[in-house]
Amino acid sequence: MLLIKGAMVFDAIAPEFQALDILIKDGKIADIAPNLNYPEAAVVDAAGLYAFPGFIDAHSHLGMDGWGIGYEGSDYNEMNDIVSPHLRALDGFKPMQPSMKAAALAGITTICTGPGSANVLGGTFIAVKTVGRRADSMLLRDNVAMKCAFGENPKRCYRDKGDSSRMTTAAKLREMLFKAREYLQKQEAAGDDASKKPAFDIKMEALLPVLKGDMPLKAHAHATEDIFTALRIAKEFGVKITLEHVTEGHLIVEELAQEHVPLAIGPSLSHASKFELRNKTFTTPGILARAGCDVSIITDAPVIPQEYLPLCAGLAVKSGMDRFDALKAITINPARHAGVADRVGSLTKGKDADIVLTDGCPLEVATTVKAVYVNGELVEA
Repeated sequence: MLLIKGAMVFDAIAPEFQALDILIKDGKIADIAPNLNYPEAAVVDAAGLYAFPGFIDAHSHLGMDGWGIGYEGSDYNEMNDIVSPHLRALDGFKPMQPSMKAAALAGITTICTGPGSANVLGGTFIAVKTVGRRADSMLLRDNVAMKCAFGENPKRCYRDKGDSSRMTTAAKLREMLFKAREYLQKQEAAGDDASKKPAFDIKMEALLPVLKGDMPLKAHAHATEDIFTALRIAKEFGVKITLEHVTEGHLIVEELAQEHVPLAIGPSLSHASKFELRNKTFTTPGILARAGCDVSIITDAPVIPQEYLPLCAGLAVKSGMDRFDALKAITINPARHAGVADRVGSLTKGKDADIVLTDGCPLEVATTVKAVYVNGELVEA
């Protein structure tokens, strides 16, 4: 057992910091309350420090990208198949690349990582811890969401291979969802009669959890028109959806507030490298949070290095976001976004002991991370 004593705790539930002790046992938070006394526990003196839940990025490609090696290590964009829902991030994730350790030491303990936005359907995301050597043992949740993409990326990457307009992108997604729905209907109608079942199709099988409501579409959409197209298609097929990037969300805040879908905002700490990013601003997450939207702040790593997630939240505060909203946007909100809030995202009894100790607020650039615990184990430099 390990007892962290004397820290001012942000639990991601209450907006105020509280003087609480945290007991860790078997990788979990076994108790959290003032003035705990467990004589058998090893004590970590955290007087003068602040304790936070491990930070979480709801949209990353960390572990899927090449770290200084380009094509040989870049595994997050399928460039030869415009619809590849059967691809799984778990099969391309590289847990031992150096950027994983940098993220963990900065307090980012969980990431939702997966395919990029080159094609219309990219495959499934995973939620993983940032510490470990084997992807399977780091896994919090497989098949978190099904990546789909709108806007400039698919039409640019596939302009000579069947996609040269936003209409085509939307039509490709609809076609796959129509086929998957028909495939499901035939399966259900066949019942136990194997002779009547449709021929096995791995792409259709991959889309069944989406149609059954067990897995949301994870929709890459920067511009207002692409955001609305994503929502339109989700409603047509009655499927769940999360919106990713939402760069122009501040321009349609009233409409988004009525949709009640999770929003992952970013990456904002970079220049407008394409036309659909021309309205990029750090005011967006704060505007949407004040309107009642469920906002997570993201890096889209490696677009922004993963370790700068708290800095992005700090810049959102500088641009008008409430501090409590910003801290939730890198803790409990992304945990909900990725469907892992039962395990991580807040400092609550029974949850994984993913804890960050700092000498100040992590939204401040001068703050130093003093210690990081993942599953109750100290992350070594």
